[in-house]
Amino acid sequence: MARYRGPVERLERRLGVDLGLKGERRLAGKSALEKRPYAPGQHGQRRTKISEYGLQLQEKQKAKFMYGTSEKQFRALYKEANRKEGNTGNVLVQLLEQRLDNVVYRMGFATTRASARQFVNHGHILVDGKRVDIPSFRVKAGQKIEIREKSKNNVQILRAIELTNQTGMVEWVDVDKEKLFGIFTRVPERDEISIPVEERLIVELYSK
Repeated sequence: MARYRGPVERLERRLGVDLGLKGERRLAGKSALEKRPYAPGQHGQRRTKISEYGLQLQEKQKAKFMYGTSEKQFRALYKEANRKEGNTGNVLVQLLEQRLDNVVYRMGFATTRASARQFVNHGHILVDGKRVDIPSFRVKAGQKIEIREKSKNNVQILRAIELTNQTGMVEWVDVDKEKLFGIFTRVPERDEISIPVEERLIVELYSK
């Protein structure tokens, strides 16, 4: 299945959680989820009981849409996480956090992961001095992520950096806001990653 390209706020209302899909609009309190905190559609306000499978699927959808991966990419990451030592769910989230588009977002160079993915695709991002235009590129601890020289006056990037004064920065990146570069200092522990996803249910879904 290809990556979802429809209205993202509809997704958040369907899943009932803020997935960070609308950056500045969300920060301004204008997200559709805040205005209409129920599922879209004619019967959106009805209470429905979700099955165990439904709950598992819902958690997978949350993670997939939040990080902007396709179904094929997500399943491949799960299989890799399952092969590694440690808690499969924790490792899965750590692998998602190491995606280049996510790291660009975490460093505050974009207001959403979708914007970060676009910046990567368009060649605005350098990794250790070399242009990388693959959003799923896995960033390793110690690597330097920077905005290429020609893109340092990009209005969207500068606005995103400005908004980090309001949103803050995660502890596993070290960013120079003036020179527009950052270091991915380490892979974060699961309890440091604040996302509305229960990865245990994802593991249960794929283990069937």
